[in-house]
Amino acid sequence: MWFSEEQELLSRMVDRFGREQLAPLAAEIDRDERFPRETWDKMAELGLLGVGIPEAYGGSGGGVVEECILGEGLARYCVSTASCWGSHVDLCMANINRNGTEEQKRRLLPDLCAGRKIGGMAMTEPGAGSDVMSMTTRAVRDGDSFVLNGGKTFITNGPIGDLFLVYASTTPGAKGRGVTAFIVERDFPGFSTGRKFEKLGWRGSPTGELIFENCRVPAENVIGDINGGGRVLLSGLNSERLIVAAESLGLARACLEDSVVYAKQREQFGQRIADFQMIQEKLARMAVKLEAAKAMLWSQASEMAIRGPAGLALETAATKLFASETAVENALAATQIFGGYGYTREFPVERYLRDSRIMTIGAGTSEVMCHIIFRQLDKRFGVSA
Repeated sequence: MWFSEEQELLSRMVDRFGREQLAPLAAEIDRDERFPRETWDKMAELGLLGVGIPEAYGGSGGGVVEECILGEGLARYCVSTASCWGSHVDLCMANINRNGTEEQKRRLLPDLCAGRKIGGMAMTEPGAGSDVMSMTTRAVRDGDSFVLNGGKTFITNGPIGDLFLVYASTTPGAKGRGVTAFIVERDFPGFSTGRKFEKLGWRGSPTGELIFENCRVPAENVIGDINGGGRVLLSGLNSERLIVAAESLGLARACLEDSVVYAKQREQFGQRIADFQMIQEKLARMAVKLEAAKAMLWSQASEMAIRGPAGLALETAATKLFASETAVENALAATQIFGGYGYTREFPVERYLRDSRIMTIGAGTSEVMCHIIFRQLDKRFGVSA
């Protein structure tokens, strides 16, 4: 894909920011499981927290291509930061921008774009992961408010977030036709956060539980229609898959680039390991998968920028599936090339391996992506017939 001049400038700026600001802190925040507020504030100053949001609401403009540029560029140097950014920008802000009223967008988006508030999205429950519409969090109308009871888990930005796009059942038994989306703010009575999870990877991206105990949410904080939360959710699924694919691409690129540098420096048996054909083959295969993932990502992002997210379920699921599995495969290959050092914290590849694993789980598991792809094939070509 050919980037416009503005997109090329954005890509170079994000790469420089990642090298200078994210990379030096990546190992520390991973080790300490610490959210890097200092770099978050710098991202806000550069307008990176407002990408994809119109300037009228405090954003930086742009769309899904610009979001993918950021997702890849940030993840190249720190997947934890990219994860926090993706939840804030894509899962929370973009959904408000797509589905909110003019009043909601003017009230909520400027603080999020400026980094004064951190956003997130709360959908997953202990008993409702891939089968999200089986959620049990309940919202009951009470005058000009709704009262929420239940809990959400595995919520990115949960321990640090200021407001969340929360999905709750408003018509039990109706599944996707009985779910409503709400903006729940941290200071609402009855809202609290539960435990913070200790994770294998993405350790600098805080993940936790949200608890609603007779939490009163003003009706003005309903996003979209009552019982229309399924449409709000579906409006963002395809772009979410591309953002995760972009982050996977950034991580896969980090694995390849670091491996090439190491292979050219490391000597065994009197020569560089880059001169060994088996190492060359590993690097070549890493590069091939990376180039294929890039082609898929930028093809789908550019098409979505023109057509919108509707009608791209197969393509975005395929892109997310391939890119996320490429991240895992490249991370495994990188640790093999680094040998014993790849199993230590002296080099970042052990972190790459840990960070890569969730890519095939979050935003829909690989198994769910395969199910979506088959279902779309069935619709198009009558496979099951």
